[in-house]
Amino acid sequence: MTRKYFGTDGIRGLVGEPPITPDFMVRLGFAAGEVLVRHAKLHRKEKAGARPAVLIGKDTRISGYMLEASLEAGFAAAGVDVMLTGPMPTPAIAYLTRALRLQAGVVISASHNPYPDNGIKFFSTDGNKLPDAVEVEIEAQLEQPMRCRASAQLGKARRVDDAAGRYIEFCKSTFPNRLDLRRLKIVVDCANGAAYHIAPHVLHELGADVVTVGVSPDGFNINDQVGAGNPQSLRTAVKRHNASLGIALDGDADRLLMMDANGRAYDGDQLLYIIARLRAKQGAVPGVVGTLMSNLALERALDKLGIAFARARVGDRYVLELLHEKGWQLGGENSGHIICLDKHTTGDGLVSALQVLTAICETDTTLGELSRDLVMYPQKLINVNVGKGFTWDASKAVCQAKAVAERELGKAGRVLLRPSGTEPVLRVMVEGEDGAKVEALAAMLAEQVRLAAV
Repeated sequence: MTRKYFGTDGIRGLVGEPPITPDFMVRLGFAAGEVLVRHAKLHRKEKAGARPAVLIGKDTRISGYMLEASLEAGFAAAGVDVMLTGPMPTPAIAYLTRALRLQAGVVISASHNPYPDNGIKFFSTDGNKLPDAVEVEIEAQLEQPMRCRASAQLGKARRVDDAAGRYIEFCKSTFPNRLDLRRLKIVVDCANGAAYHIAPHVLHELGADVVTVGVSPDGFNINDQVGAGNPQSLRTAVKRHNASLGIALDGDADRLLMMDANGRAYDGDQLLYIIARLRAKQGAVPGVVGTLMSNLALERALDKLGIAFARARVGDRYVLELLHEKGWQLGGENSGHIICLDKHTTGDGLVSALQVLTAICETDTTLGELSRDLVMYPQKLINVNVGKGFTWDASKAVCQAKAVAERELGKAGRVLLRPSGTEPVLRVMVEGEDGAKVEALAAMLAEQVRLAAV
């Protein structure tokens, strides 16, 4: 069955337009609740009088109040108890779902998108992304009539008052006890998002001198000129405060960007290399999973360390799937989603930052020194609006242009044309050793795509 609502990262869209509407969210909560009740009975996990329970967290968008209430109503109608955390990072919900032995976790967030967008992500009882088969089952249930349980069978809702404290302690536990951050002044940019009341406390309690940016959410300013997608705010603060380094998260804190004292930014590929390099020195690292967008330099640098590299489709769920398939622990995307399976079940921006900080403290050096053997290839990414239904490989002109670019680059580069999973755009990526050639070929390819999409 083709999924109608679930994309590569849950359900996402513009608030007020289907499916991000209150009436759909009631139906979604009910459908997901029906599936949970069915699974509980199937696996004989439902004790007499007990009900399945889900955890609902959100980021700081104003629409989160409306969507949270709607989902809560739907779950309750299906006979599922609801536990509410308020604003919490996406990876915190994954952790707490597992720690509290709940049947599912739900996050209301559109990650790095601006505030008018919102979305829904689900986690299974073990803190992993919901399996495709369960998403398909929820979609099938959405097509059925919605009914309400009898009053005696309705779900209840309550707040989890210590959610933030639990997650703060979990994050701290991923940093070695023998180390501290006392010699470091760290700027942390929380994007006016879900980590605004989490990340500063974690770093401070580990000993850092903490300077904060993006910790005053008002419902409308999430990711607005702050956060991992807007590094200039972090750069300005790092220089103004003469900081040792900077950490930027996105709206739901599953994405990470770091910056050194000179204002140089380090993306997911570079940070993943630093983590892998340290662990290779401490013991065996059989392999690392990247994506089709990972820089070719990362693959070659890991090869020099004797570490295998495999590429998954773009999306952290696909990175996670390949990690499980290969039995490896490290993976990530150049966008800043990094997964350390020995620390967490999902990508976590703050936990990943702590792994990089571990490398800095263990070696008493800098981000630049730790990544000096990784010389990134020039990479140009152009997003071309193409409208719905456009397939680039159906265009002879685009296919020919791609072939020309690949011949020009030879073994010293790559070309990737990839439809976005969330927007009607085609991502045109060209990568190679010659920056000028990369820019020219990317522009040529993007223009051919624009012409073909008219």
